[in-house]
Amino acid sequence: MDGKKIGIVVVFLVAIVAIVAFKFATGKPERSGSAGSTSASGAPTGSAPPTSVTEISMLYSAEKKEWVEGAAVKFRADHPEIKLTLNAKGSIDGAQAIVDEKEKPTIFSPADSLIMNMAIGDWKTKGKGDLVATSGEDAPQSELITPLVFVVWDDRAQVLLKAADGKISWKAIRKEIASNKGWPSIGGKAEWGFLKLGHTDPTKSNSGLQALYLMSLEYYGKPTLEVGDLLKPEYQSYIRDIEKGVTRFETSSGAFMTEMVRFGPSKYDLAAVYENLAISQLEAAQGRWGTLRVYYPATTVWADNPTAILKTEWVSKAQHDAAKLWLKHLRSREVQQQALMLGFRPGDTSIPIKTGDAQNPFVKFAQYGVQVDIPPVAKPPEGPVVHNLMTMWSRIAAPK
Repeated sequence: MDGKKIGIVVVFLVAIVAIVAFKFATGKPERSGSAGSTSASGAPTGSAPPTSVTEISMLYSAEKKEWVEGAAVKFRADHPEIKLTLNAKGSIDGAQAIVDEKEKPTIFSPADSLIMNMAIGDWKTKGKGDLVATSGEDAPQSELITPLVFVVWDDRAQVLLKAADGKISWKAIRKEIASNKGWPSIGGKAEWGFLKLGHTDPTKSNSGLQALYLMSLEYYGKPTLEVGDLLKPEYQSYIRDIEKGVTRFETSSGAFMTEMVRFGPSKYDLAAVYENLAISQLEAAQGRWGTLRVYYPATTVWADNPTAILKTEWVSKAQHDAAKLWLKHLRSREVQQQALMLGFRPGDTSIPIKTGDAQNPFVKFAQYGVQVDIPPVAKPPEGPVVHNLMTMWSRIAAPK
């Protein structure tokens, strides 16, 4: 081969090498087959951005924010065709905002069915039909469950247990608060002063409303309430006495739970909070002011976190379908198991609560009273009872 031909071959080979090097340097090597791969969930990865995006929003109760926000990370990565907006808000305020159409989410997830029932009833009262589906797969489903519990400093708990046949009861709490003698009236130490009870404002926070509901059920000794029960003077006096023990009605359970751990019995002797919030603070509390323990009321109530896609005019078919994908993700086994590690009981009943994992909070904190099996759970009241319960409390017990 003469020199001229050799030169042409060399130039050709150099050109090929240069082209290949350029493609790899710019991250665009040749591919065979599909232009993009797919994730395990079936969503495209590594492909071009979607040509259209469906926007959905979820208005949800704030105590599950860590779980919801955590679940959203993977969902957003897997579904670039869906723009998910999350709005954490108090359940009562959130329900009212939807009824007043100040908030127009695709999905609503209050803390419990008390508030979902109230929102559904109020929406119907406005003559707008069903706020959510009443049956089928679109009807409200529980994502997480957590009961209302008492958290009590151990020395105070022992006095209350002796005063109420081995139970922490609202009636024993009322007996101490109603007495001018303070803790000594039920066998406690004079240096403790008066019993300091913590629960949130029932007109602004769901856990406070649940506490008020449980006080009422214990007074009447029955599983449900009727509006007429709330009108009786003796009952109202009982509620008024208990509420004298609350020095400040906070708007957030998490806020006063933190204060209870920070300041100890000088601020709160006991409080009514969600089990998951108690679990989140138990480790930090131990040894700071003594032992903080969890006790379950003789009858409790679930914060069952019902979640549903709204049947309103502002939710389109495309948004409905996109919202179903998000709810499917929240109900996936992996995401439900993440809830367990945050102290919630998964809505998926196939997931065991007690496991062999030493970090499982239901195992780790059993020594402080956290238990898998709980007492009977009361049925949530209908909307009219909820409204009248809040109205009654505002009239007789709310700070003036």
